[in-house]
Amino acid sequence: MKITLVTVGKIKEKYFTDAIREYSKRLSRYCKLELIEVTDEKTPDGAGEALERQIKEKEGERILRSVRDGSYVIVLAIEGKRMSSEKLSEFIGDLGVRGESDLTFIIGGSLGLDPRVLKRADFLLSFSDMTFPHQLMRVILLEQIYRSFRILQNEPYHK
Repeated sequence: MKITLVTVGKIKEKYFTDAIREYSKRLSRYCKLELIEVTDEKTPDGAGEALERQIKEKEGERILRSVRDGSYVIVLAIEGKRMSSEKLSEFIGDLGVRGESDLTFIIGGSLGLDPRVLKRADFLLSFSDMTFPHQLMRVILLEQIYRSFRILQNEPYHK
């Protein structure tokens, strides 16, 4: 299985970079992982609605250019479906059984996602009603994907 994370912005903190590197290494046993960072747009303080929409459009274009044709796209969105770690594992396993061997997870920037990105999604996934920094969300998502593969392989970790 090939899993791609398309994310907006760069990781600045070393502790996030270290955690991402660690989960990427762990995941290499289970899948081919690709991390794609698209450039974020700077949002000036007090930006109006029109400017914020333009920023999301630009980031959205970059995101969509990074999505391969035929990839099953899972977008992280507050309005998405919530599931337990076991259910996420089952969901990923079921996708593999259905022949979906190319998964793309998308994490938007600080302003959220352009509607075109949400429209391209095959599935909207929510981790919480809370908002998390995109840098932290990358770590959380990678950990949950790793946990999913461990569960699928009946390997200890998920308790």
